[in-house]
Amino acid sequence: MLKEIAILFIACASAMAQNKPAPAKVDASTPRDQQIALALSAAPPEVAEAATVYVIGHRGYERVRKGTNGFTCTIDREFVTTVEPECFDAEGTKTIFQTRLRTEELRALGKTENEIKADIEEGYKTGKFRAPSKPGIIYMLSDHNRVFDPSSKKIISFPGHLMFYAPYATARDLGYKLEPFLPYLVHPGAPDALMIVVPQDGRQHH
Repeated sequence: MLKEIAILFIACASAMAQNKPAPAKVDASTPRDQQIALALSAAPPEVAEAATVYVIGHRGYERVRKGTNGFTCTIDREFVTTVEPECFDAEGTKTIFQTRLRTEELRALGKTENEIKADIEEGYKTGKFRAPSKPGIIYMLSDHNRVFDPSSKKIISFPGHLMFYAPYATARDLGYKLEPFLPYLVHPGAPDALMIVVPQDGRQHH
């Protein structure tokens, strides 16, 4: 019975995410059902239906459902103006996602983005945070991704994609001397560097 309820929950959430336009901005005032739908739209149904789910609350992220498969789905925000539904696997939940929890906690306390960046960097130095220790994946297959484009310095819509852990990787590690390069690296050289791959046939879980 619980499995059937979970399947119904993810089906409803996926339908909501597909039928409603993505908000230009997500914060604690965004209805929880809309946040949940967006978060779960990041992963294939068989992953999302058993994942832990977090939403953005007035004190940072709040867990609204405990999952069973080690994955964590939420709406990440590189900046408060971006909308990035993501589902972290178990390794990412233990590592990269912990910095996201801290980021939203500090935002709720009114810290500036520079103060937050410094706090996260210090956390990596002291061992409070750590880079992924093995290969893994973050699903970001939602149709509603609004990300910051470092080239144009604008918020843009970006197709559904997969992200793989590449701690401290740079363009040279991929055989390139200069950007741009493919696969694309997010946060090159950083502990949470990620390699992006966009499936040619889109979201295969539809």
